[in-house]
Amino acid sequence: MDFSWISDPTALIALATLIVMEVVLGIDNLIFISILTNKLPESQRSRARRIGIGLALFLRLALLGTVSIIVQLTEPVFEVLGHPFSWRDLILIGGGLFLVWKATKEIHHSVDPVPADDVFGSAKATLGFGAAIGQILLLDLVFSLDSIITAVGMTDHVAIMVIAVIFAVGVMLAAADPLSRFIHANPTVVMLALGFLMMIGMTLIAEGFGAHVPKGYIYAAMAFSALVEGLNMLSRRATRRKAPTSADSKH
Repeated sequence: MDFSWISDPTALIALATLIVMEVVLGIDNLIFISILTNKLPESQRSRARRIGIGLALFLRLALLGTVSIIVQLTEPVFEVLGHPFSWRDLILIGGGLFLVWKATKEIHHSVDPVPADDVFGSAKATLGFGAAIGQILLLDLVFSLDSIITAVGMTDHVAIMVIAVIFAVGVMLAAADPLSRFIHANPTVVMLALGFLMMIGMTLIAEGFGAHVPKGYIYAAMAFSALVEGLNMLSRRATRRKAPTSADSKH
């Protein structure tokens, strides 16, 4: 592997930029993993998250080893009504449909007063663990493909891609447990995260059909929504602190 680029300021800027982009792309993957593993029995959650993130790293590195094939995935393989579709488009559409279906199913499960049993129930722990890993693997593939195509578009140095991918997955690994605990402890955040997943799924579908959606708009919307939810959480905490004080003053 060639490391002569280390002395090139342009390559170092590309590395820093790619690391940031890979971390941001990893957040989408991590939100899905966190929500999915929180449906498992508590004793299995951490192990499932580590396996899911490990699979993400393995897939990204494996895809980097086949960069020439990955680039060819963007070439059209057939047309429908004059619109060309590549294998990348089909993978993005399939992954987006799965993400929309999964987010819709989880939202329905959350708002239904009498939710039906699902494969993630504690009574079916073994099936739940296997199903969770299978679904994580499917989305890992979609996010990994998008991640590597982004990397290929930014630099020709495989070493830069590998460093950026390993760094991003390391951040995912460090943030997985705290993020999952935060989501589990704040039910309203779960609904917000599911909304994020549905928006990401629709973006993947749009990308698959050739409608490019600038990532900046998506992440700006997510950041604004997270800010509003943060203010709501602060408001609820303030209300809870005032409640005992109000009750004491009446006595």
